[in-house]
Amino acid sequence: MSENDCDAALHPEALRGIALFNAGEYFEAHEALENAWRAEPGPIRDLYQGILQIAVTYLHIQRRNYGGAMKVSARCKLKLDKWPATCRGVDVAALGRNLTVVMEALTRLGPERIRVFDEGLFGKVVIKEE
Repeated sequence: MSENDCDAALHPEALRGIALFNAGEYFEAHEALENAWRAEPGPIRDLYQGILQIAVTYLHIQRRNYGGAMKVSARCKLKLDKWPATCRGVDVAALGRNLTVVMEALTRLGPERIRVFDEGLFGKVVIKEE
């Protein structure tokens, strides 16, 4: 991915999706981010898809679907690792670090103890001011 992909503004649906994500509305965040993903041409789609897959991962954890969370989190890490630390204002590095913390905690619990997962570990999507 090039730095040029990161210079533009976030799609309005991506902004809405991020706001929903940060409010803990993960299903709705997924829907808005998917709208941005469908509307946006080019490689930036992978950034939107990575964020929406984190929302899906968190939703799987809330619904006690260990296998689903593990599967989706692996895919979104691949999407996010392509980007610089900050892209379109999104702190991609912090998002990736938080996903690692969440998945390490989930792995320690295992499928039999997912019900006691601390949802306070779920991070927010940080948008840096230029």
